[in-house]
Amino acid sequence: MPSIDDLTVGDVVAEAAFGLTRDSLVRYAGASGDFNPIHYRDDVATSVGLPGVLAHGMLTMGLAVQPVVDWIGDPARVTDYQVRFTRPVLVDPTDGASVGVVAKVGQLDSDAGTARIDLTVTFNGETVLGKAQVRVALDHA
Repeated sequence: MPSIDDLTVGDVVAEAAFGLTRDSLVRYAGASGDFNPIHYRDDVATSVGLPGVLAHGMLTMGLAVQPVVDWIGDPARVTDYQVRFTRPVLVDPTDGASVGVVAKVGQLDSDAGTARIDLTVTFNGETVLGKAQVRVALDHA
């Protein structure tokens, strides 16, 4: 597990890309119970003014924190996680979508043994989660 003593503000601690397909959305709908048809039917999505089928916001949020969980090695070390949904992730019926995540140290509190990890979460070059921040508990070396 990483040590707070080995970190510097600005360090990139994790990066990942996640591919989404329409099948991914259907599976997530089943797991979450969110069967809103804007997540799997183009006709419904466009009828309410959307450009097409959108990924669930909570799916995007869950994917975004995963690289941090993998980096710290224990999901229980995530003590806080917050995001603001800024743009939707449009999932093309043929090409799907790719969500990119870069996790960077935003703040360190050595006394508390915590770090704030700032996430940059993008789709098609645009940020889709604003002020995405994960607070993690870390050990000293």
